[in-house]
Amino acid sequence: MALPQTPSFRLDGKRALVAGGSSGIGLSAAVALAEAGADVIIAARNAQKLEAVVAELTAAGMSASALTLDVVDVAATEAAVAENGPFDVLVNSAGLAIHAPALDTTEADFDAVSNINIKAAYFLTRSVAKGLIAEDKPGSLINITSQMALVGGIDRAVYCATKHAVEGFTKSMAIEWGKLGIRVNTIGPTFVRTPLTEQTFRNPDRVAWIMDKIKLGRVGEVTDIMGPVVYLASDASALMTGAHLSIDGGWTAD
Repeated sequence: MALPQTPSFRLDGKRALVAGGSSGIGLSAAVALAEAGADVIIAARNAQKLEAVVAELTAAGMSASALTLDVVDVAATEAAVAENGPFDVLVNSAGLAIHAPALDTTEADFDAVSNINIKAAYFLTRSVAKGLIAEDKPGSLINITSQMALVGGIDRAVYCATKHAVEGFTKSMAIEWGKLGIRVNTIGPTFVRTPLTEQTFRNPDRVAWIMDKIKLGRVGEVTDIMGPVVYLASDASALMTGAHLSIDGGWTAD
């Protein structure tokens, strides 16, 4: 009897673009992909932080380079992806959260969050797909959303709206590009300790709300995202597309 073989989680020979990869979840994704053998290009706005991250990765024997880029600038993003691609893997971790009661939301805050969380994510994903299609290559495109892409949250009407939207276009893109071998999925973390969530964790009422919702009794760490990123990027998830991978400690289980 021929025993089945586990598909490889390795990414040797693959080129990966990680947007928002200079800190937090994006940085953990970049490290995970590089550890799995990918050549990782890390994109973010802060050139100094990028160079420091790349220096640490290369010093550890991993393949990484920096791409200074503001993904909100769609024309610059499309040009950068066309010039530096094609990319076999995309992890889009660039995002913004401005939390306030719905009645207090300003138009400027709405636009700022929407521009990066929806518009930039949409056109970045499309740009990477264009490069793959031009080269007749398969690929794995991963958008980092949130548990808030499936539920509502206190003071998070705009943030939830943007993350729900990313889930929507991810499913549509997965349908369009599936026959081309391009997979598009999302990862939805719970609250993870990063610079982006510091303000929330300073609020005792919000912490109590979070801990009541997370069934495993702890918040997330960036390391909790690393395995799922490698899984979706690799052949181990070859039949997954248009899917949401919840890393939420059971928040959305009820």
